[in-house]
Amino acid sequence: MSELHKFLFDGLPVRGMLVRLTDAWQEVLARREPGQEYPPELRDLLGQMSAAAVLMQANIKFNGAVVLQIFGDGPVKVAVAEVQPDLAFRTTAKCVGEVAPGATLEAMVNVHGQGRCAITLDPKDKLPGQQPYQGVVPLHGDQREPLQKVSEVLEHYMLQSEQLDTKLVLAANGEIAAGLLIQRLPVEGEGNLEGRKNEDDIGLSDAFNRISILAGTLTADELLTLDADTVLRRLFWEEQVTRFEPQSPRFACTCSRERVGQMLLGLGREEVDSVLAERGDVEIGCDFCGRHYRFDAVDVGALFTPAGQQPEGGAASTLQ
Repeated sequence: MSELHKFLFDGLPVRGMLVRLTDAWQEVLARREPGQEYPPELRDLLGQMSAAAVLMQANIKFNGAVVLQIFGDGPVKVAVAEVQPDLAFRTTAKCVGEVAPGATLEAMVNVHGQGRCAITLDPKDKLPGQQPYQGVVPLHGDQREPLQKVSEVLEHYMLQSEQLDTKLVLAANGEIAAGLLIQRLPVEGEGNLEGRKNEDDIGLSDAFNRISILAGTLTADELLTLDADTVLRRLFWEEQVTRFEPQSPRFACTCSRERVGQMLLGLGREEVDSVLAERGDVEIGCDFCGRHYRFDAVDVGALFTPAGQQPEGGAASTLQ
């Protein structure tokens, strides 16, 4: 069963989280149609992004969707992981070229240095005129060198955008997607870069550095094969750690026939009718869960007819 574990280091301004996506991650992969499976390199990238996005959602307690996107100019045009407040997540990618065996993040999305990482916070109950918040960072570090790991990209993002010292360890394969997050807590309500300037006790800063170094010794194999209790005991056996009740991330898709209908309305009657004339119906497949939605001529007619003008008991029922 997929689990998210939160913990605090007693007396230290450091928190941590460990996520292991097992059955939920396997369901994501099982929904790919035969012949459309992700190549292993892209699969593992999506697994790491899924684990990271779950950690980020749990970290900020945001009442809305957290959307992690990596996009660029390689064969993988975009990879997306989206997590709801209840830790329901979904993920997908658009690949238009061949992903070479052993391809790095740079080779998949940053071939010509145009790769970007975007993190969007989309509120669940938007106020009038309110737009989602989005932060975007390039896929390189301070020295303009390409970052080769999702963990490095997100550490860079948190440091540049949120001023939060963060250590991330991510790993994924065809069975498990997992991640460990260690973060230095802000001091006196400030970003921890500012807090560090004003600290009288340098030992508090050293505490994060020490714990971060310990977290960095965790190998991908250990992260994928060891349970949470073993990982935390192996890394932090000398620390006093307070753990909280684990949570259960799960796969869930937010697509619906109503949403697909709204998308068709956005395309306009002329565009939708042209597809009808060519194919006889309009079929839309969800890239996240693989579900297909079919609209025939009667459905389309009802879709573009105002509710007050539809015949009673008529074709509108086909939109359910």
